[in-house]
Amino acid sequence: MKKWLLSLLSLWIVNAGFAQAWAKQYDHVDECTCGLSLVGKGNKHGFVDKNGKVVVPLIYDEALTFSDGLAAVMQNNKWGYLDSTGKVIVELQYSEAMSFHNGMAVVVKAGNYGFINEKGTVVIPFEFGGARGFSADGLAPVMNAKGKWGYIDKKGKVVIPFKYGFADEFVEGVARVMEGSEMIHIDVSGKKVAEN
Repeated sequence: MKKWLLSLLSLWIVNAGFAQAWAKQYDHVDECTCGLSLVGKGNKHGFVDKNGKVVVPLIYDEALTFSDGLAAVMQNNKWGYLDSTGKVIVELQYSEAMSFHNGMAVVVKAGNYGFINEKGTVVIPFEFGGARGFSADGLAPVMNAKGKWGYIDKKGKVVIPFKYGFADEFVEGVARVMEGSEMIHIDVSGKKVAEN
């Protein structure tokens, strides 16, 4: 047993040493998601596998880590999404893009926020002044033209009215919002809940 543990520890140390060796050639290395790490050198970004082999060349001006199997990348001030093989799945066309969460991503076109699915189809039109991603509860905070935040469902239907100065994503059925000058917590029906 002792020999087995020592062998396992040695293997881990050797692998960690190799990982550090390839990582040193980059200015930054982000977490490994979908089996790939986001790397950057100078002003360019790409992705490498766990052995340091380049899977997506460092050609992008900006990039986000993989989420829901896709990574947002930017080139020439346009954002789009690619899969873990480097294939562009959603054409680079947006002025801003956020990571996918629960099957949808926030994207910005002509200054307005909307949502796309993993195929790149616009599923909620570009009609918001701000937006954050969908939570596991199926709701996303969005801002109207008057600067007030509310929540929509995945069909774009407003389920909690636009009345907050700030709204966070739901986590385990609770979200933090600003009502007037007070930060409060609400549930998915919009009712105020007591803080723990």
